[in-house]
Amino acid sequence: MKAMILAAGRGERMRPLTDSCPKPLLPVGGKALIVWHLEHLAAAGFREIVINHAHLGEQIEAALGDGSAWGLAIRYSPEPPGALETAGGIANALPLLGDAPFLVINGDIYCDWNTSALMLAAKYLAHLVLVSNPEHHPRGDFRIDGGRIFGDGEPSHTFAGIGIYRPEIFAGIERGKAAKLAPLLRAAMAEGRVAGEVHGGRWVDVGTPQRLAELDQELRSL
Repeated sequence: MKAMILAAGRGERMRPLTDSCPKPLLPVGGKALIVWHLEHLAAAGFREIVINHAHLGEQIEAALGDGSAWGLAIRYSPEPPGALETAGGIANALPLLGDAPFLVINGDIYCDWNTSALMLAAKYLAHLVLVSNPEHHPRGDFRIDGGRIFGDGEPSHTFAGIGIYRPEIFAGIERGKAAKLAPLLRAAMAEGRVAGEVHGGRWVDVGTPQRLAELDQELRSL
């Protein structure tokens, strides 16, 4: 299975840190945030990685190269200024991802999930990883019941930014056009075609300088 790391966001909440450095390259625990993902994926047996980028994307390519330093093969999917949103970015990268299901990870999270255990059953279009709602997102995103995920109802969990997708869920998106992921997921949920699981381990949405600093301190103390 191939994996895609989403790294095209501007990182507005991280400014001024992201004025001169793309968010995935911000250091945390002694290495760039995105490198934690690369090491995790390599350890789980992944070999082919796709990374999209927009803001200061040339820095990402220069820092990571072809991925051989981690035993990986990295290919890049550049996007125009302003990027293409999550679904638009994935749809734009489909020629690199192929026809089989693929893993997608938000580049601005830290998580100790068991990547190799994620599975996508044939009847589903997506398999999402959910987590307990953090303080900054108390209402959550989706409800999970019996391994299926629903777009409404309580109790809800927060989408961790980790999922496996079949390419056909993005079939209606024109390449190069911006598109959000949530409407696609909710439409598939309404058809009963989204499964998932709850991750009970460590997960951080590294969305602000404060959370970045807290995670940095935590990882350096390990």
